[in-house]
Amino acid sequence: MIGVEWGISSFRAFRIMKDGSVRDRRSSQRGILNVPDGRFGDTLREEIGPWLAAGESQVLLCGPVGGRQGWKLAPHIPCPAGPRELAAGLVDIGFDWATVKLVPGVAGSDVSGVAELMRGEETQVLGIPALLRDGGLACLPGPHARWVRVQGGRIASFTTHMTGDAYAALRGYTVLVRTMRDGPLDSPSFDAGVVRSGQPGGLLHHVFGVRAQNLAERLTEAEAPAYLFGILVGHEVRAALAMEPETVVQVIGPPDQTAIYARAIAACGGYAERHDGEAVIRGLALIGAHTAWT
Repeated sequence: MIGVEWGISSFRAFRIMKDGSVRDRRSSQRGILNVPDGRFGDTLREEIGPWLAAGESQVLLCGPVGGRQGWKLAPHIPCPAGPRELAAGLVDIGFDWATVKLVPGVAGSDVSGVAELMRGEETQVLGIPALLRDGGLACLPGPHARWVRVQGGRIASFTTHMTGDAYAALRGYTVLVRTMRDGPLDSPSFDAGVVRSGQPGGLLHHVFGVRAQNLAERLTEAEAPAYLFGILVGHEVRAALAMEPETVVQVIGPPDQTAIYARAIAACGGYAERHDGEAVIRGLALIGAHTAWT
C-alpha cells in the first residue's frame, strides 16, 4: 500500500509493506496549495509513478487533501472514532492507475458543546501504540495545536488551540512588532513566559506585558519572541491539563516542536513522551489494514 500525508504546503508518501515497515519514501513541497489548476491526479501520478509501475495498486491519503481546498471533500465522522470507523468512512477518488481512498476528518465538541474539527491529526494519533493500548492524552503542536483524548482504542474527544497562528499575528500585526527582533524560541525567555502564564492577570494582560517589559528594559528585543511564545504555549498547556495536571502526554510532531512543548508540559506539572512524524505511517498502515479495497 502507498500511504500519503498531503498537507497544505508539503507532500509525503510512503511505500508501506504488509508488516507495517516502509520500503521507500519521498517528500516534496507540493502541498495542496501548490497543486497547479487543481490537477491533483496528475500531481499524485508524478510523485508516486515509479511505485505504481512496480505494482502498487492501493493508495491511502490523509490530511488537508480531503478538505474543502483539497482534491475531494471527505466529510468528518463523529467521535468516538478509531481505525475501523475511519476505514468505514473512507471516500473513493477516481484515479486511473490505482484505487485511491481519502481518510475522513473527525468531528466532536468541547465541554460547552462548541464544535471541534480536525483533519490529518487523527491518523497520527492512531499511530501511537501506547494510546491505542492504554488510552490517554496526545498533543500535536502547530498553528492549530490539537489535544486529543483516546479511550478504548478510539478518539473520544479533542480540543484545538490556535496558538501558532496567534503568535504569528501578535508578532506581525500588533504593537508588539516594535518590541521584537529575531531570536531563538527555545531559550530561557520561553521558560519565563511559561511561568508567567501561571500568574494572575489573564492571557491578554500577560501578552501586553511583553511590550511593557521591553520598554522597562527587563526584556530585550531578541528575548521577546520566546517570552511571548512561552506565554501562549503556557496558557494552552495549562488549559489542556486543567483536569489532569500530572498526566502523561504523548507529544507528536517535528522534533523542534515536540521538544519545546515537552518543556512547557513539564513546567506545568505534566509528563511528556515525544514522537516524531513517523506516527502517521503507522496510522495509515492501521487504517489500511481495516479497509475493504475491493
